[in-house]
Amino acid sequence: MKTLLVTGAGGYIGSVLTGMLLEAGYRVRALDRYFFGPTLQYLQPNPNLEVIKADVRDFDPGLLEGVWGVIDLAALSNDPAGELDPETTLAINHRGRARVARLAKERGARRYVLASSCSVYGFQEGLLDEASPTRPLTTYAEANLRAEASNLPLADESFCVTALRQATVYGLSPRMRFDLAINGMTLGLWKEGRIPLLRDGTQWRPFVHVRDTSRAFLAVLQAPKEKVNGQIFNVGSEAQNYQILPLAEEIAQALGKPFQFEWYGLPDHRSYRVSFAKIRDTLGYTPQFTPSDAAREIAQALEAGQVVPDDRTITLKWYKNLMEWQRILREVELDGRLL
Repeated sequence: MKTLLVTGAGGYIGSVLTGMLLEAGYRVRALDRYFFGPTLQYLQPNPNLEVIKADVRDFDPGLLEGVWGVIDLAALSNDPAGELDPETTLAINHRGRARVARLAKERGARRYVLASSCSVYGFQEGLLDEASPTRPLTTYAEANLRAEASNLPLADESFCVTALRQATVYGLSPRMRFDLAINGMTLGLWKEGRIPLLRDGTQWRPFVHVRDTSRAFLAVLQAPKEKVNGQIFNVGSEAQNYQILPLAEEIAQALGKPFQFEWYGLPDHRSYRVSFAKIRDTLGYTPQFTPSDAAREIAQALEAGQVVPDDRTITLKWYKNLMEWQRILREVELDGRLL
């Protein structure tokens, strides 16, 4: 049985992917800070799951002993959260993951898969593929691009390195997020009868279901090395390149509700359409789920009380809470010393 180290295992994608890896017959060391709670609790007890609370910036390299492969998901996720503290974002999303890849190679791991993002394309016209120019507009996107630049050159005959540029992810997860476009649209329509839309609705964005992007990581792990070593793959499908306003209409139709929406924020400065031909032609990968599938699934979970929209489901809000609590604890500690 092959052992994998999964960083960011408790996150939105990681908490889904970890379960799928266990089902596929891997032994998983699930490393995370678990800021959003014990999101892997649903998988325990499982003799093939080891939950490790640690940080990619300083974890014990001994955790890589006996590891065949690494899936590196650890990151401060999404653009707004990335701008909350840009230096920390770069420290984790770039330098932390560069450390993971370097240590994995030194400790004899055979495979390494980096979770990157299609956000590296920024604002561009036309259908973009892996050879298209990158134009990162945020710290989050820049950190992903730097991690690719650091880690892909480590690839050689004994160490297979692959980067997956994921479309915007959606769908149910044990670490649920309602700050993602499709999930937020569904919540708004279910809760308020209106879909919140970031102006001006004409921006293009590619999408992929959380279980489908998890399948892409599995596909890379199981692919012949010569097909994926040193390669970048966009993850998604051309059919799920959407303009935001028509996408919202599709969500309303899927839930059988009148299409009502409200604008928020300044006009989005990100807009891009992406080609997914490379992963389809190389690995035979095509997504199985649609935004309509996810909207119905999320609405049913909300109705059943299986998922509760609270501060933890909004990444930026939860990070701000954590930062405030940390500040208060420091003040309490200081007051105690002064007393």
